Amino acid sequence: MLYGEYRLICRFEDDAVLPHYKGSTFRGIFGRALKQVVCALKTRDCPDCLLKERCVYVQVFETGILADSAGKTRGMDRPHPFVIEPPDTADTHFPKGSDFEFRLLLFGKTNVHLPYFIYAFDRMSRIGIGKMINGKRPEFRLIHVMMEDRPIYSPEDKRLTVPDDLPEIDPLTGESPPGLFRLELTLQTPLRLKFENRLKADLPFHVLVRAMLRRISTLSAYYGDGDPPLDYHGLVKRAESVKIIEDRLEWFDWRRFSFRQDREMLMGGMTGSVVYEGELGEFLPLVRFCEKVHLGKQTTFGLGRIQGEVLS
Repeated sequence: MLYGEYRLICRFEDDAVLPHYKGSTFRGIFGRALKQVVCALKTRDCPDCLLKERCVYVQVFETGILADSAGKTRGMDRPHPFVIEPPDTADTHFPKGSDFEFRLLLFGKTNVHLPYFIYAFDRMSRIGIGKMINGKRPEFRLIHVMMEDRPIYSPEDKRLTVPDDLPEIDPLTGESPPGLFRLELTLQTPLRLKFENRLKADLPFHVLVRAMLRRISTLSAYYGDGDPPLDYHGLVKRAESVKIIEDRLEWFDWRRFSFRQDREMLMGGMTGSVVYEGELGEFLPLVRFCEKVHLGKQTTFGLGRIQGEVLS
């Protein structure tokens, strides 16, 4: 699956106040901005729009609308082909002139739509973000867009330079050390997983593996080369023998404002870390894949960013 990781460097034009976890704020404003940029029929709802099959906004933001016509993978709707990783700071107050950055991850052929994303982020900067101050939302300015360590776009010259050979990620390749060892999994942003139709604050290894396989299967089916030939049943069965050695997970709740529902909503997810022990080699490629694409629910907010470290 093609994989694009882009860093957007920005600067606040006003004093700003953002929530502790900023992912839903960035995703919400981005959605409004993208629709303003690409929507040809401004008064129509997306499900009834004649152009929905060709619309960039629908393809990246309203993917559930396309699920019936595109088919389903293992009974689940088409996943979103992007993740926004918000500023990695717990700070909530940003003075005028302060810089911040966030990351945009794009999957598969969605990378060809990068100009629309950049244009939407530029529009988003003028809509403003965060808490209303003196009757308006604080504005910011897009300074440049980076890919790895080099700039690929700046608003001054308005030229976008992206390499033709984007990297690919594959859940079938990577390190697979044999034998018994330990793996520490750190949840860098809150992880929301449902198992047996419940959100829980514990993470047995087989539950983690089920979630990774779902994520890999759906992303690969829609944005890669198809459902990969993994031993799904066998992987889950073998995962049940992996033990938890240390459990430092806890539940974290926060509130987000939903523009669609025009109200605050309570959100929650697991944070912390957990250490597993077992024959984990065959699972490491799955972990490495999901480190790049996030895991669980609300990944477009930047939720479910994980990091695995082999301990012994």
